[in-house]
Amino acid sequence: MSTTHNIVVIPGDGIGPEVTVATQRILAAVKAPIHWIEHLAGLPAIEKGLDVLPKATLDAISLHKIALKGPCTTPVGKGFKSINVQLRKTLNLYAAVRPVRSLEGVATRYTGVDLVIFRENTEGLYSGIENEVAPGVVTSLKVATELACTRIAKYAFKYASERGRKKVTVFHKANIMKLTDGLFIRCAQQVHQQEYPHVQYEEIIIDAGCMRMVQDPSRFDVLLMENLYGDLISDLCAGLVGGLGVAPGANIGDDAAIFEAVHGSAPDIAGKNMANPLSLLMSSVMMLNYLAEKRNDGACKTASDRIKKAYNKALADGAKTGDLGGKLGTREFADAVIARL
Repeated sequence: MSTTHNIVVIPGDGIGPEVTVATQRILAAVKAPIHWIEHLAGLPAIEKGLDVLPKATLDAISLHKIALKGPCTTPVGKGFKSINVQLRKTLNLYAAVRPVRSLEGVATRYTGVDLVIFRENTEGLYSGIENEVAPGVVTSLKVATELACTRIAKYAFKYASERGRKKVTVFHKANIMKLTDGLFIRCAQQVHQQEYPHVQYEEIIIDAGCMRMVQDPSRFDVLLMENLYGDLISDLCAGLVGGLGVAPGANIGDDAAIFEAVHGSAPDIAGKNMANPLSLLMSSVMMLNYLAEKRNDGACKTASDRIKKAYNKALADGAKTGDLGGKLGTREFADAVIARL
């Protein structure tokens, strides 16, 4: 018998509330055993006179251990620090997991793409440790620790081994950043040699890796990299299969996990029923699979499988939003998925 799971939901801003509602409708239609607990972050929190990342939101995620999050605006070059960065560092969500696969009905230059990107989520240049050391002179600090490099390597290799994946490839720039990226690849080598020698392993300098990726993405399987590289490469890989609108994402730690839409808040189309809810919907499928594995809940696995089959069928039938060349709005795409459950 399934247990109802308390899930914190953060709708975000811009198109966030629209894609969140669409996703919740589909999860309700499939009778996923979820009770939503809504909390704010980002612009909606500021508008209510709260901190950009309220303590109540952090406390709720810490208590319930899992959240589904819509996109939140991050100001460029000024303003408050990224909500995503704050959540990852505060809750120690060290593993960013981004599956990328070709979808029937979504035409791209490539076919048969099936990749999973593992990104260290808590340190490196992306962690945003910056200082103005003199007028007109700023520095940005790249931090790498043996602990963080080792645990993300273990997470990637464990995933590859358990899911029957063939190869783990590390993208790096250790020819230039010999200490930080050098530590990263040494930790990956050690995990491979000591714990997962049966999984193929390779290292590629990141610029050459990008070239090979656009030549033939099918040569890659599981990709492992530090924080900033992972941010760039995961978006590049999403472009191989149709864009950020069809790419899910998860941020996972030992004690909590947040599943999120990986695209931005797109304020220019907010409230116009134009947004593609697939990224958040696919992330909710990852969330259900996580619940099925972590909490041994067969109902979550059944719901996950049904939703995945339904959106695959919808896309194959030509039911698509405008970003994918279709004519459906956000609500209409959700209707199309629900009709195929």
